[in-house]
Amino acid sequence: MEMLFSVGQSFVFFSLLSLYLCLFFFMTSNKRPFVGFKHYPFVGALPGFLRNRHRFVDWSTEILKQCPNNTATFHRLGKIHGVITANPANVEHILKTNFENYPKGQRFVTLLEDFLGRGIFISEGELWKVQRKTSSYEFNTKSFRNFVMHDIRFETLSRFVPTLAKASKNGQLVDLQDILQRYTFDNICKVAFNFDPACLGGDGTAGSEFMRAFEDAATLSSGRFYYAFKRMWSIKKKFNIGSERKLKNSIEIVHEFVNNIIRSRLEEKSENTDEDLLSRFIGNSENSTEFLRDIVVSFIQAGRETTSSALSWFFWLLASHPKVEQNILKELESIRARNGRNIGDTYSLDELRDMHYLHAAMSETLRLYPSVPVDTKACQSDDMLPDGTYVGKKRFVMCHAYAMGRMESIWGQNCIEFLPERWLENGTYRPEHVFRFPAFHAGPRMCLGKDMAYILMKSIAASVIERFVIDVQDEDTCPEKVLSFTLTMKDGLHVRVKERRNPSLIL
Repeated sequence: MEMLFSVGQSFVFFSLLSLYLCLFFFMTSNKRPFVGFKHYPFVGALPGFLRNRHRFVDWSTEILKQCPNNTATFHRLGKIHGVITANPANVEHILKTNFENYPKGQRFVTLLEDFLGRGIFISEGELWKVQRKTSSYEFNTKSFRNFVMHDIRFETLSRFVPTLAKASKNGQLVDLQDILQRYTFDNICKVAFNFDPACLGGDGTAGSEFMRAFEDAATLSSGRFYYAFKRMWSIKKKFNIGSERKLKNSIEIVHEFVNNIIRSRLEEKSENTDEDLLSRFIGNSENSTEFLRDIVVSFIQAGRETTSSALSWFFWLLASHPKVEQNILKELESIRARNGRNIGDTYSLDELRDMHYLHAAMSETLRLYPSVPVDTKACQSDDMLPDGTYVGKKRFVMCHAYAMGRMESIWGQNCIEFLPERWLENGTYRPEHVFRFPAFHAGPRMCLGKDMAYILMKSIAASVIERFVIDVQDEDTCPEKVLSFTLTMKDGLHVRVKERRNPSLIL
C-alpha cells in the first residue's frame, strides 16, 4: 500500500514537472510573436520586469504598442496583478467615468505615507476633498496669481539669468537640469509656505540641505515600487538598514524643517496676510502641525520637479530643432514689438498667454516626455474597461501617459516627431482632449497647478531663449531616464551657455 502511495506521489510530481517544463518552453519559444507581457509559471512577468525596471517606461511602451487595444495585463510574484493601458477610452473610464472605483489604493498609500503623510497627493475621500477645495480656491484668487508672478520675476532676474550669464562668461559646462531644479524648488517653497530656501544663487545652506533631503526622500520612497519582492523594503525598514535607513534620516530632516516653519507661523498669533498656500490652511484652527506639514510636503513634491523635468526635456529637444527655436524667437519679437518692451523686461501674465507657439512647444514636450509618465490606481470592485479588458477587485490599473504620446492610433504616423505645429490652428493654440493628453492628469484629480506650470515654464523658456544659446552636449543621444515621481535625466543635462548675438536680440 505504501509503495502504491509512493508511486502515486512520484507520478503526480513528474506530471507537474512535465507540465511546468512544457509551459516554460512554450512561453519562451520565439517561433511565434508574443503580444503583451510575457508571463511565466509562478513568477509571472517578474523576469522581464527585473531585466527592464531601469527602463520601465520604454519597455512597457514597447509592449503596449504591440497590443491591439494598447492595453496589457501584468502580474508578478507577490500578488501584484493589474492592467497597464495607453487607451484614451480606458483612461477616461478610470479617471472620470468610474472615478470612485479607482482610488489611489492601500499599496500606494503604504509605500508613500512615511514621507507624504495625509497630504493631498495620497489622501482619499473627505480628507482629499477638503484639501482639494481649499487649494482650488487659493489657486484661482487674483492675489495668489500676483504672488506667483512676483516670485517668478524675482527668481528669474535676481538668480536664474545671472547664473546663466556667469556660466556664459566663464565658458563652463553646467548641468541645466540641476539649475532648473534649484529654481523650481525655491519657487514651490515660496508658493507653498512663503519660505525662500535660496538654493539657486543664494547662500541658503540650510535650504540646500533641505532640498537634498527632500530629493532623497522622494527618490527612495518611489523606489519602493520597483523592488523584486514587494515586502523587501519593509524588512529593511524594520532593521533600519540600507536605503530605508537613508530614507528615514531624509524624512526626519524634511519634517523637522517644515514643522519648525509652521510652528513659527502659528506662534505669531497675528492675522496672516501672506498669500501662500499654508496661510489658507492655517486659517482652520482644527488643523494640527502634522497635518499642515503633510499638506506643505505634498505640494512641494507635486511642484518641485514637474516643471524642471519638462523644461530639461524642452531644452534638449530644442537643441536639435533649430527651426522651432527660430519660430519661438519670432513670436517673442512680435510680442515685444507690439507692447513696446525691451529685452530684459519681464513678461506680463497677458503677454505670456499670447505665446501660442511657445505654449504649443511646451505641450509637445509634455506629450513626448510627460513629467509624471505613469499614474497608478487600485480597483475597488470588479470592472470591465471600455476595450473589454477585465479588471479584478484589488488589482492595480496604470494609465501610461508616456506610452500614449507614442501611439500612432492617437497621434498618427509622425507621433515620434517633435512637432509643435500639431497643436496650432491658424496660429492659435488648440488644446487636445485631456484623455488623449493626460500630462496633467484628468478628471476630478486633474492638476490644480496646470495653468501656473505653463506660466512658469513659458516665463523661464522665454527668458533663456531670447538671451542665450544653449549648446547641449551630445544632443543626438537621448539622455537615460530616471523614473522617480517624475521623469528626469539620470546624469543631468550638460550644456554650454552662450550669449545670443542676433542683432535684433541685443541685451
